[in-house]
Parts: sequence; C-alpha cells; structure tokens
Amino acid sequence: MLFSDMATNMSKTDKTTEAMSTDFHVAALYHSPPLNRFADLREPIQSACDRHGVKGTLLLASEGINGTIAGFPGAIADVLHFLRSIPELSNLEHKESRAQAMPFNRMKVRLKKEIVTMGVEGIDPLESVGTYVDPQDWNALISDPDTIVIDTRNDYETAIGQFRGAVDPHTKSFREFPDWVRNNAGLHNKPKIAMYCTGGIRCEKATAFMKAEGFEDVFHLKGGILKYLENVRQEESLWEGSCFVFDERVSVTHGLQEGEHQLCHACRQPLTPQEMESPNYEKGVSCPYCHEERSPEDRARYRERQKQIALAKSRGEKHLGS
Repeated sequence: MLFSDMATNMSKTDKTTEAMSTDFHVAALYHSPPLNRFADLREPIQSACDRHGVKGTLLLASEGINGTIAGFPGAIADVLHFLRSIPELSNLEHKESRAQAMPFNRMKVRLKKEIVTMGVEGIDPLESVGTYVDPQDWNALISDPDTIVIDTRNDYETAIGQFRGAVDPHTKSFREFPDWVRNNAGLHNKPKIAMYCTGGIRCEKATAFMKAEGFEDVFHLKGGILKYLENVRQEESLWEGSCFVFDERVSVTHGLQEGEHQLCHACRQPLTPQEMESPNYEKGVSCPYCHEERSPEDRARYRERQKQIALAKSRGEKHLGS
C-alpha cells in the first residue's frame, strides 16, 4: 500500500468532540533509525498532517526524524499512528504536553543533511553512543561527585533553566559544541560525563562525539528535559527554572505546564514578566537583551511589523511574521 493511501485510510476523528476541547496536544518526537528513503517520506507525512489540521515542524534525514507537532488530541493520535505505520518509525517515541492555543502557524516537513547540525563528519549515534539514563535514575547520576554534568543546549535556552550544578558551555549554536569540548581539558578531570538537552536528540549526538574524542563513561538523559519534567515529581526534582521550547509556548515547567516566558520577536530571547517591565522592552521591537544592539532604523522596521501583526489579529487572521 502506498503511503498516500495509508494516510487517506487513517481513522477519522470526531470533529465535534475535538472542537469542544480547550487544549491542543503538542507532541515532541525523535527517532534515529537508518532512514535512507527519507526524501520519499516528506510528501506523505506532509499530507497526513495537513489532512488532520496538524501544524509544526518535522525534520527528516538519513539519520532519522525530529520535531514537534500540535493539533487536536484525535488528530495528533492519527498522525502518530500514521508515522508508526512506516516500518522504520514503528518504535517512534514521543513526549506529549498541552497548549491553550495552537503554538504553530503552519506545518513544515523539511529534508536535512542532519536532524541536528553539529557539523562534524563521521559522528553517527547509530554506531556509537553513550549510555541512556532514564529520568528516574538521573538524579543519582548527576549527584555523584565523580560526574560532570553538561548542558548541550544554546545560551538562550540555558538562560531560563538548568539542572542543579550543570556546566553551561554558553554556545550560540550546537555547531560550537565540539570546539568547546576540545578547548576544555578539565572535562577529563572526572571519570563520568552526563549530558542533557530538551528532548534527547542533541545530547545523544553529543555523546557520540564525546566517545569519538576518547571519553569513555558518557551518559545522557533519555527523552531529555521534557521527559524528566513529565515523569519526576517537582518535590524530588533537581531541575531549576523553566525549559525553553521551540514553539509559541516559549517555556514549560514541571508537569509540562506552560511557563511564564514570552519571546522577544526582535532577538528571540525568552523574557520573564519582570524583564518585560524594563523601559527597554517594547513588544515586537526590543528588549533588555537587544535594545542597544538595534539601530533606530531596525526598531522602526520592527514597529511596522508589529503594527501589521496587530492589524491581522484584529481581523481574526494570523500574520506570518508573528
């Protein structure tokens, strides 16, 4: 059976029941089997998502699939069922949370060379990877004095939350991580390296890189921060702050509840309510992090964009720049 036929024959959701739901379901998914025919899967996956009104971004590469999608509960269930009907993705795992509003503007299925870009040739988590650690066992590992804990995310993500005692590389992108490791000889001072990221994909690839660099006892959090926040009770948690997510919710907290952060649409920095009280904050135009870096011409252009967003909202439309 063709993939397009499989998508067409998926079970239909009761739209009336879905329309009564106040929450959208958000599914963060990642799976890394060999996916040599990934280019052939783009159109059927896009069609399945479009048919069910599901939005978000999915990345396909020869090393697997990664991304986040959102929609009504039944629609998400149907799309996940379709994805798992693809033989290579039959063991696909996902982490599910909720959003009060649709957190994406459109649906995009993109073909990539890497589903997370490190830029180092020959790093393949399918061939060599660190030890997966379940969320319920993570606290013991990172509390061990013989363990160095490394956050593999970018600086704007680590700014709003980290695991207690974690090392922050202050990288602007994942491409900077290999050089950071090679320039920090102190990482060899303890026998164990434990790494984590949002959903488990970057830290998985990071462990493959670390093993290639000669580190032996390398561990990573299975399912990432999101799985930890979903499964570990807040009173037992070693997570401090909020977890940045790549959709309009901006952040989530324990139990995968929506956080309090808003995004500066000028520089993409997550902001607390206190930071939005700064005289340098203007919605859609500037914030305390980027105000001095933007010219008056930049801010004028951002104000016009924000004006168009407000006009679209008043008409009940969604502006693509929002």
